[in-house]
Amino acid sequence: MKTIDDLDVAGKRVFVRSDLNVPLSGATEAGSRSITDDGRIRAALPTITRLAERGAKVIVASHLGRPKGEPDPQFSLAPVAARLGELLGKDVAFATDTVGDSAEQTVAGLSDGDVALLENLRFNPGETAKDDAERGAFADRLATLADAYVGDGFGAVHRKHASVYDLPARLPHAAGGLIIAEVTVLKKLTEEVSRPYAVVLGGAKVSDKLGVIDHLLDKADRILIGGGMAYTFLKALGHEIGESLLQEDQVPVVREYLERAEAKGVEFVLPVDVLAAAEFPDLKAKAPANPVTVSAEAIPADVMGLDIGPRTRELYASKLSDTATVFWNGPMGVFEHPDFAEGTRAVAQALVEVSQKEKGAFTVVGGGDSAAAVRILGFDEAAFGHISTGGGASLEYLEGKTLPGLAALED
Repeated sequence: MKTIDDLDVAGKRVFVRSDLNVPLSGATEAGSRSITDDGRIRAALPTITRLAERGAKVIVASHLGRPKGEPDPQFSLAPVAARLGELLGKDVAFATDTVGDSAEQTVAGLSDGDVALLENLRFNPGETAKDDAERGAFADRLATLADAYVGDGFGAVHRKHASVYDLPARLPHAAGGLIIAEVTVLKKLTEEVSRPYAVVLGGAKVSDKLGVIDHLLDKADRILIGGGMAYTFLKALGHEIGESLLQEDQVPVVREYLERAEAKGVEFVLPVDVLAAAEFPDLKAKAPANPVTVSAEAIPADVMGLDIGPRTRELYASKLSDTATVFWNGPMGVFEHPDFAEGTRAVAQALVEVSQKEKGAFTVVGGGDSAAAVRILGFDEAAFGHISTGGGASLEYLEGKTLPGLAALED
């Protein structure tokens, strides 16, 4: 892939496909929403800044949330434009549409070094259309706004969307610094691995991670499981899980994976105790949830597991203490509530500690909720080897899949 240094950008209109899909708070009485984690905006800054400094007219575009192919105020990128301007230290022009009059006028008004942000790409049905012709027609209209294309939204490269897959074919194109960095890191997790290599997987659904587990059974030395997905594993071992989250249809598949791991000598580490409560906690009020610590092998019938317990936190920290490479994707529990945040905090702390040893491990936090948790729980991002911006994209890369957005940037 070419990089932005291979493009002639001075005086040119450069379309930058970023991933600014940040979490937003609920609407206030005034109708506005605020950004709760600006990590993805910060990650986009180096490429945008570099292009602006080289005299490009920078046109930034992204999606936000999952609108239904038409304008929806709750998914407007207006708050992102304001925050992007604050971080850049300069005004960012905001177009209130994607390919209409506002976009055309906003781009026409740019001077060399200026930055503009288009409204949410998914407000146009052509962005996510399954039909190649419809998607291509939208890409054609986007192409009229620019002279060159830079793909830098790693969190979207697993999508065959107009701005990710079709638009690069219509313009001189290159990969931004963020995509180059992400691919370099992922190669270290798949092709150039230092051992011992541990993978920590959490989150709600085991079905979201089966492809990764399947692929990493040939690469990882240890796989540690937490979050809601852990209870399907515990059920597969014949344990009682009470009211905990369960994907019953995945139990046979999980059982097969556990057997394959044993045959390959890959160590599977599951919780030995969990924090449980009678009901899911109120994440807004954050009222005390009165958790109880119970054995992971016999969760009472009237409670649900919501975090790994204290003995499991110690076990997982010990299993990570001698590693040379760690990939972590998915929280260990409902970290948004203080009563169930300690498992996720313990894993993050274990990664920090092993990376700070004399021969520190290469630690990667795999995007999405894990990256947000690191920041929300107060960890210094610089203490980790890499914090990815692409949860789903990272997982699909680790599954060995071809990512459309990366394929489109290759020459």
